[in-house]
Amino acid sequence: MADPENNPFYITTAISYPNGRPHIGHAYEAIAADVIARFQRLQGRKVRFQTGTDEHGLKMARKAEEQGRTPSDLADEMSGYFRDMCDALDVSYDRFIRTSDADHHVASQAIWEAMEASGDLYLDRYEGWYSVRDEAYYDASELIEGEGGDKLSPQGTPVEWTVEESWFFRLSKYQDRLLDLLKQPGFLEPASRRNEMIAFVEGGLRDLSVSRTSFDWGVKVPGSDGHVMYVWVDALTNYLTGLGYPGDMGDLWPASLHLIGKDIVRFHTIYWPAFLMSANLPLPQKVFGHGFLLNRGQKESKSLGNVTDPLSLAETFGVDALRYFLMREVAFGQDGSYSPEAIVLRANAELANSFGNLAQRTLSMIVKNMDGRLEPFEIAQADAELQATVAHACRTELPREFNDLNFSAGIEAWMRAVYACNQYVDEQAPWGLKKTDPERMKSVLQTLFMVLRDLAIAIQPVVPAKAAALLDQLGIPAEERTYAALADSQWFARLVTTDFGVAAPIPLFPRLELPASEAAT
Repeated sequence: MADPENNPFYITTAISYPNGRPHIGHAYEAIAADVIARFQRLQGRKVRFQTGTDEHGLKMARKAEEQGRTPSDLADEMSGYFRDMCDALDVSYDRFIRTSDADHHVASQAIWEAMEASGDLYLDRYEGWYSVRDEAYYDASELIEGEGGDKLSPQGTPVEWTVEESWFFRLSKYQDRLLDLLKQPGFLEPASRRNEMIAFVEGGLRDLSVSRTSFDWGVKVPGSDGHVMYVWVDALTNYLTGLGYPGDMGDLWPASLHLIGKDIVRFHTIYWPAFLMSANLPLPQKVFGHGFLLNRGQKESKSLGNVTDPLSLAETFGVDALRYFLMREVAFGQDGSYSPEAIVLRANAELANSFGNLAQRTLSMIVKNMDGRLEPFEIAQADAELQATVAHACRTELPREFNDLNFSAGIEAWMRAVYACNQYVDEQAPWGLKKTDPERMKSVLQTLFMVLRDLAIAIQPVVPAKAAALLDQLGIPAEERTYAALADSQWFARLVTTDFGVAAPIPLFPRLELPASEAAT
């Protein structure tokens, strides 16, 4: 395996379109990306994590017009809600980018000029179907018929016939290279998305309209008065802007992972690679199109009145409990469902009753029966077996699954280790050993102390605040909380020689209750 310190990791989310406030889907993607970023940092890699908002395009311009305000004013307000969401959910981004940022306009114009220098841009007339909501062009063969006979996009959104002068990008030129790229193992996952895109490219690519003249809220096309860039040219370029393009991007490009929703895979695995090929820039290493998060099995929509504010969920159930539920409940890449009842059930069973209670009981017994002091002890076979079980889950199983973006499987392995710890407590019964064999009681309690440290270090990407709180209670220094530290066999001996003492523990995960409004429904 490559040296982590010389193997930087650049991860991006899709930048959110801020024509409305954030919903649970935005939170899901931001949290998943944060888990990946934190996981890679704990492996010792230099990580760059970028998220932000995609503020240009006809949809924003019309929304602002409806409200009697400027697009810039609307973007300033709405972008703030997305940044607030990331901050509230403990999302550790390095840059929150806005496509209205001055350096982003410079970068977008630079990639345009690079594509033009390759002979891949030409001026012509566009006539065709356009979905304002998707900011996407569709061929007539892709359209579906709505209930009233209206034409709709494949996503079910309204389309309108558009006629205007436009710059075109020679997408068709890159058909064979794109097909080769899509067939490379690992470039696009899951496999179902890859198969869809291969079929799309094999169906033939037409040149892409990449400028508009019917509105002016966007990045100006260099040397072409009245034209602004098609919003996706501008939006995708944000991944370069954040690294300093067109200047030196250091060792962070190409991106290690673009994490996106499955509905925008075409833009990221066909249009974006083609733009980069044209500009003679390296291609991203991986694109992962995750599934949708459904509200009790239904897609959220304003018309159904089931749109969920993620900050409300976090305030009700706790940030880390929400993060844990979203990563644990859904097989990443597939659609998944959530409900307040499901969050409460999962958090109480696993975080409160199993992990939180394990920490609470262990530390409380060390305070009560050992005055909070640690000491050298003899490790029995049962102790060694438990340590080996936990070590395998924390050092091998969870990291392996997280590397493959199988978060639910990684957390499942971690939970099996938690259950093994609780079974060990029941079997060893330290409360009884206090009278019959106090030295053995100390060994049992300190074995639990040691495995708690491993469990807390391993789960940090998912529940960063609660894991940090437990590691603080265990006296583990900040520099000893990496995955490499899990293999340090001397940490406990060093801790024993310090003046550290276990204090009365603070409960990590109090049991959750359904809000009265939910319980009554």
